[in-house]
Amino acid sequence: MPKTIVQKYTKCYHCGDNCTTQIEKIDNKSFCCDGCKTVYELLNENGMCTYYDLEKNPGIKIKVKNNNRFKYLDNKNISDNLLEFNEGDIAHLTFYIPKIHCASCIWLLENLYKLKEGVITSRVNFIKRELSISFDKKSVSLREIVEILDSFGYTPEINLESYEKKKKKNVDRSIYYKIGIAAFCSGNIMLLSFPDYFGMDVITDSSFQYLFRYLNLLLALPVLFYSAQDYFSSAFSGLKHKQLNLDVPISLGIAAIFLRSTYEVILQLGPGYFDSLTGLIFFMLIGKWFQRKTYNSFSFERDYKSYFPVSVTLIENGYELSVPLRELKKHDEILVRNHEIIPADSILRSNAASIDYSFVTGESKLINKKKGELIYAGGRLQGDSIVLNIEKEVSQSYLLQLWNREVFKKENNAYLSSFVLTFSKYFTYGTILTALATLLWWSIFNPANVLFSVTSVLLVACPCALALSLPFALGNSLSKLGIKGLYLKNADTVEKISEIDTIIFDKTGTLTQSDIASVKFIGTELTQNLLTYIKSATRQSTHPLSKAIYNDIKAEYLDTELFKEVPSKGIFCLVAGNQIELGSAFWVGLENENEVNESRVYFSFNGVIKGYFVVRNKYREGIDVLFGKLADKYDLHLLSGDQDKEKDFLKTYFKNEAYMHFFQNPVDKLNYVQQLKASGKKILMLGDGLNDAGALKAADVGISVSEDVYNFSPACDGILEGNNIKNLNSFIEFSKSSITIIIASLGLSLLYN
Repeated sequence: MPKTIVQKYTKCYHCGDNCTTQIEKIDNKSFCCDGCKTVYELLNENGMCTYYDLEKNPGIKIKVKNNNRFKYLDNKNISDNLLEFNEGDIAHLTFYIPKIHCASCIWLLENLYKLKEGVITSRVNFIKRELSISFDKKSVSLREIVEILDSFGYTPEINLESYEKKKKKNVDRSIYYKIGIAAFCSGNIMLLSFPDYFGMDVITDSSFQYLFRYLNLLLALPVLFYSAQDYFSSAFSGLKHKQLNLDVPISLGIAAIFLRSTYEVILQLGPGYFDSLTGLIFFMLIGKWFQRKTYNSFSFERDYKSYFPVSVTLIENGYELSVPLRELKKHDEILVRNHEIIPADSILRSNAASIDYSFVTGESKLINKKKGELIYAGGRLQGDSIVLNIEKEVSQSYLLQLWNREVFKKENNAYLSSFVLTFSKYFTYGTILTALATLLWWSIFNPANVLFSVTSVLLVACPCALALSLPFALGNSLSKLGIKGLYLKNADTVEKISEIDTIIFDKTGTLTQSDIASVKFIGTELTQNLLTYIKSATRQSTHPLSKAIYNDIKAEYLDTELFKEVPSKGIFCLVAGNQIELGSAFWVGLENENEVNESRVYFSFNGVIKGYFVVRNKYREGIDVLFGKLADKYDLHLLSGDQDKEKDFLKTYFKNEAYMHFFQNPVDKLNYVQQLKASGKKILMLGDGLNDAGALKAADVGISVSEDVYNFSPACDGILEGNNIKNLNSFIEFSKSSITIIIASLGLSLLYN
């Protein structure tokens, strides 16, 4: 690479500082130090120089590295203490990086895997200034990751004591200081303005009159430069990135009233409007504080109550009890079945387990565990059910973080946020153009009124409702829906629900109740041993038919030696050396079984078919009323993996027989949803388990219907408590009302402005 020497005071291409010494020039670009040059070379070698397209000189000045500064991270005890997940070769942790400040920071940090081999993913939470990193310990160490972050200027804050003691998060109290200063100054300005309010200025000593007005000017300064600084910073940042946000007209209004008031006071033309200025800022800050409080309480409610409202099987005094997840405590003993998620870091009490950590790592590599070993929260069990002893208290916020991992994100095409942003942009354009038109008009016809008229336009056009209507309406909607038993993943889902025109239902476990069913066995009489084997096999499964059989059998159960479950087909396991198969006729080898008008689960023992269970599920209460409300407004479809034995009964609910589909495997369901979407339908899909995972993810809105089992699918947009499915129409109407309120708020805001 050719190198030349350039003279001092050249601008650094990376960070924008003056090059005060002679510096090497690469690719006709100058750099002020070795650090900036190194970062540019790294980006250039990896084809990442589009980083510089985000903004001019986006880099942070690089500090000289001290190679021993992070040597302590080589200590295994210390590094293990920092890691949130550490299993096999994969580790995960989250850093707090206070210097994250702009789009280019996010871009660079989220492309860290291109710069450092071994980094799997890196995700930035801009609001919290946090960087979550997953990495391969064979290829890169924790120390190396921290060192490269430090070399880029994004040094993480690492406080070992705080990690060990679960450091309390720093609370940003600046909003309270800003409100306090605005309140103090505004109150005193009003007191000093009493003579003007009551027309006493004509009888007041002019020297006092001028003194009070200058004091008002002085009191307005801290409000302008401190209390209102966030509005100016946000407006400047938006303009810097060629975006007009709502803080632009707000900042223009604040600046206009201050300049106009200062002009009047200095030229002794009047008292100005410092009381209005400081009062406006005070009340806007109150609104911002209230919004923040709303979101904080809302976020807590979401973390604690939603996403995981279903129960966990607690083992207490030899009994299996379903208890809410939040009631689990350290040292509690729980039962986890096949495909269920580990709710908390736990010690394995069973002999062995196979864990899929794809929730955490994004890779579906099974990790084999032995008795006494630690299993991390977020792993999904594959195979035999296991008994665990809770080692750490359940953290819904950690599971929430896992659920929001990139690998499980659904495509987000919500137009509402874009609509509001577009509306806000044109509103800002309109405000500025109106102010310019006012300036031009009065400059021609009455120049004396220019200042008064232009500042009036900027003052009146404060778009507070635009900034507040969306978060308040959607936040309140999520909270209300959660109280009623529908736990949504994010606010965009409310908007998506309001758009749907097609609803697809799964049958078993969705329209039917998995905990109430009549079970009858037809075939060879079952001995107590066979009942024990069947109970042992069905104990591992979360399928509604398996649970119905398990609950019906009055027998003990044994540990299984091998377990396998294939969605929509059946289960296979070994119990006490015996081969147990339960499932469809085809699964046990009856390929020519005639169609029947009932739910059957066939039982095969050591290759010999003993008979079948007839399971008659009970439909959920209120389903008939629900379908009566939905039928005229939406296209209703049924996708069931079961046989069509209840087709005649279901015709009363699904008016179009062509929309009823049976014998559907997971791929069939997924393809059906995709075909409907391709035809322009807006789809709400309701299902209850793994059979529906693909379809739930493909639908515009996927809702997992759950009873009391911890077997949720992260591909869905929310979880609906089973007994509340009867309120589905109300949920949809409520979502539509929420969107109507937002649109009305925007219209009202535009009208009064």
